[in-house]
Amino acid sequence: VQLQASGGGLVQAGGSLRLSCAASGRTFSRYGMGWFRQAPGKERVLVAGMNSGGSTYYADSVKGRFTISRDNAKNTVYLQMNSLKSEDTAIYYCALSPSPWATMPSRAYTDWGQGTQVTVSS
Repeated sequence: VQLQASGGGLVQAGGSLRLSCAASGRTFSRYGMGWFRQAPGKERVLVAGMNSGGSTYYADSVKGRFTISRDNAKNTVYLQMNSLKSEDTAIYYCALSPSPWATMPSRAYTDWGQGTQVTVSS
């Protein structure tokens, strides 16, 4: 499976970005998808996930600000990020779960995108 993430960049606090992740090489709709982020010196954490059935998970730190969605016809998952804060600054990775579930630890994910940098200036 190949995952291609895009959409990162530099934005001012309070602004918005939309990340995209296009997948190829597997029946995308059968699996959970997750967006992780990793800030310098910190571990990689799941910030948003969507199970194959469409149910979602959000970390408390992003609830109400981030929205994950997927277009199975395009094999693409999105992360809409609104009201961005400086603490959202990190490298964001999309990942394909090996199961229909997205709420799994990062070590359980087997397929990762290359990461896209999001920088929020205060």
